[in-house]
Amino acid sequence: MKFINAAKFYKVKTLIMGGDITGKLLIPIVKQSDGKFLAVYAGMRHEARNDKEVEELQKQIRVEGYYPYLTDLEGMKEFQTNPTKVNELFVEVMLATVERWMRVAEERLKGSGVTLCITGGNDDLPEIEDIIKKSEFATDAEGRVVEIDGGYEVISSGWSNPTPWQTHRECTEEQLWDKIVGMASQVKDMKSCIFNLHVPPFDSGLDTCPKLDATLKPTFSGGEMVMAPGGSTSVRKAIEEYQPLLGLHGHIHEANGFVKVGRTLCINPGSAYSEGVLRGALVELGGSSIKNFLLTQG
Repeated sequence: MKFINAAKFYKVKTLIMGGDITGKLLIPIVKQSDGKFLAVYAGMRHEARNDKEVEELQKQIRVEGYYPYLTDLEGMKEFQTNPTKVNELFVEVMLATVERWMRVAEERLKGSGVTLCITGGNDDLPEIEDIIKKSEFATDAEGRVVEIDGGYEVISSGWSNPTPWQTHRECTEEQLWDKIVGMASQVKDMKSCIFNLHVPPFDSGLDTCPKLDATLKPTFSGGEMVMAPGGSTSVRKAIEEYQPLLGLHGHIHEANGFVKVGRTLCINPGSAYSEGVLRGALVELGGSSIKNFLLTQG
């Protein structure tokens, strides 16, 4: 919701959402035998005693990037014994939420002249693309060259090189290179092109994250967490060879910042969604140059 409202707040003509837009957990809010409701997440118990408190609890769960789901003790028992049903429900709630977001975007931005481009990220189900494509307002930018205000061309991909989590949109570096080249070859003017690629360029400082061990836990040396680059060599190679005007990236939530790769300004605003904070980048373009940019949060 903050992302949609940012258009009016910052007086921008184009909004670009570069992936990882869906939540990671379904949080049951379970009605107890005494009529109270109980939810357990982030290691804490949360109680609600009436409809107003239940509504507030649902809102808080959504703010932290999760999906609330009202059920009772019988329903909870069924979920505990049927993992398949849990997964089906999670997907159902996730897709319904994306549909709701598309309706809200259209309601708030229609007639404003704002262009909205969205891609999924490696964490997002492929099915969200079908929902975005159905929207009469949002543009599904995945795998395409999209022209935005001022004639700037944007190529977009939410795919990533392999990660330890084996997420929905992962491929080899060679396959990712082919995806990028397939779009870049259609660009008319690379000097004013924007690479909206979910994964940051490898070893750029925009991809620094904790180095994990075989159990997916952070590693330590001398009492300090070991950090390592988690970006893509293909993305880096593409930026170095094509030298677009701007690179927009995400993926590594803790690595917010900006860096120049040759002439290309690359930005990763990072993410603090679990704190209810929207991190972004405000970029002002002029011709084939970047007039100004600012990392934002709020």
